[in-house]
Amino acid sequence: MAIAKTGDTVSIDFVVRTQDGNVVGGTQENGPQTLTIGGGEVMPQIEDALQGMEVGGEKTVTVDSENAFGPRQEQMIIEIPRAQLPADPAPQPGMQLAAQQQDGSTVNLTIVQVEDDKVVADGNHPLAGQDLTFGLTLVEIKNAA
Repeated sequence: MAIAKTGDTVSIDFVVRTQDGNVVGGTQENGPQTLTIGGGEVMPQIEDALQGMEVGGEKTVTVDSENAFGPRQEQMIIEIPRAQLPADPAPQPGMQLAAQQQDGSTVNLTIVQVEDDKVVADGNHPLAGQDLTFGLTLVEIKNAA
């Protein structure tokens, strides 16, 4: 039976859980994801885990926060005067905003607190600072290198 190696295009099913067991992502809704091992499309720890797997094989891989979405950065939590936001729709916790940074890039913000004169928004990725566990299943080796 063929085994997966660098350069192979493979299909995988996966589920991502936080350390407390909450499911935060995966292929459950959209079906298997196709990627090329060694192509840098997924975290290196995932690519490493796929090496040597056979179709139908399963592995569990934990990726620490540093190698997942990085540590939480307090400087990514900012206050925005309400006057700088549109009145409609009214800002609510959980609402997403996109802000342009000084270098021209865009950062996604999540409103975490709404006050009379300002909102507090968090630019950290929602999974920043969390170790993640990936349950992987190799579904298919589409073309071998």
